[in-house]
Amino acid sequence: MKSATSINASAKTLNVNGKLVNLNTPVVMGILNITPDSFFTGSRVTTETEILRKAEKMLLEGATFLDVGGYSSRPGAVDISMEEENSRVLTAIKSIVQKFPEAFISVDTFRAEVARNAVGEGACIINDISAGSLDAGMFETVAALKVPYIAMHMRGNPQTMNGLTHYQNLIGEIVDYFIEKTNQLKSLGVNDIIIDPGFGFAKTIDQNFELLAHLDYFKNLNRPVLAGLSRKSMIWKTLGTTPEEALSGTTALNMTALLKGADILRVHDVKEAVQVVKLFSRL
Repeated sequence: MKSATSINASAKTLNVNGKLVNLNTPVVMGILNITPDSFFTGSRVTTETEILRKAEKMLLEGATFLDVGGYSSRPGAVDISMEEENSRVLTAIKSIVQKFPEAFISVDTFRAEVARNAVGEGACIINDISAGSLDAGMFETVAALKVPYIAMHMRGNPQTMNGLTHYQNLIGEIVDYFIEKTNQLKSLGVNDIIIDPGFGFAKTIDQNFELLAHLDYFKNLNRPVLAGLSRKSMIWKTLGTTPEEALSGTTALNMTALLKGADILRVHDVKEAVQVVKLFSRL
């Protein structure tokens, strides 16, 4: 395994739209799914009224970032065209920027053109589930746009990832993946890089819990770590419930993630996540 010391950067601030976001205290990213088939029905918003209502609620509850996505990445999700994704994402971002001009908006996409268009409309972070693997132009686009970039670990794509869960060394292989990706980004001049180990993406339930148990190891990469555990199947399948009943389990694992060094919690339920951060901060 390569040495994590090959990466040198401060993990405590992000330059977002010309403003420094301090991560000495963890922050919360609220999920806005502009899709009709997200795995959690309660997260789906499609009309402008729904989008703005949910955005306002999340901002009032303490979200630092809003993550807008138009392509469902749940296992087996239907592939949609770039035109459809563009339409969903850009309409939502335009509305949010107009109503909440100070909001920090992240665009959840693996397509460079969608990312470029979204930043043009006011998004200021790119959140890529494939870390550039699904679009060869993504890294150069991020470098040109000069925005923070969330690189997630995944194998294959949402249609194939469930069949790609064999690892010789789960943690070691994911760490090496991030060292390679981060060095590529650094060589292009990208400085603000967040890593997301990718809970639920090309990983079994047991592997997801192993990943969470060793989340603190990723701090050796000296990059902010994002944990996206919210209402995922590792929670509700373990508990024998549904995504709709997985809030308590999400809260429990979010606290675990913070204790293991997570800097950003990506969640459907902002109020509860902010409360977890407050309690964690008292520790």
